[in-house]
Amino acid sequence: MKKNIFLALLMMVIAFGANAQKFRGLDKSPRDIAYFPDHFAHDRKEGEKALVKVSYSRPFLNGREIFGKKEPYGKVWRLGADESTEIKFYEDATFGGKKVKAGTYSLFAIPGEKEWTIIISSDVDYWGAFKYKEANDVLRVTAPVKNVDAPIENFSIVFEKVSDKQAKMYMGWEKTVVEVPVSF
Repeated sequence: MKKNIFLALLMMVIAFGANAQKFRGLDKSPRDIAYFPDHFAHDRKEGEKALVKVSYSRPFLNGREIFGKKEPYGKVWRLGADESTEIKFYEDATFGGKKVKAGTYSLFAIPGEKEWTIIISSDVDYWGAFKYKEANDVLRVTAPVKNVDAPIENFSIVFEKVSDKQAKMYMGWEKTVVEVPVSF
């Protein structure tokens, strides 16, 4: 009898162990979303529609020197960490003065000391910028670099409302901020 109970318990342990799921640990760089209108999903009002959404990872500064060192000038960067940054336009838009069709794209940058080249690419769902192909660029715009006094600890993207159909998209990290106008 004791032997049967022991065998039954042993079988249950094995069965539960075989069905256990393995979950990944937390990413080092948390994912975040920037909307226009700002904080759209949280503050959504009846009948309101999102115009653009950016999903990206927010790496930490951790006392490092980023631009020109960790992220070299003149080299394509994924605008964040981990999986490439994704931008979704819910309707046709003008991004940095250039037309872009509604859709989902990857967002990259080529940082420079005085200006950045911001790239919208048709390639999505890639890790980093390792498989970036210039041939898949939808558009490129340049944005001047603004230096700020207080360091920005986590890479950040935010939309500042200009009007109901216009915003400024800010990207900042370390002591660097760039701005791209967006309209719908």
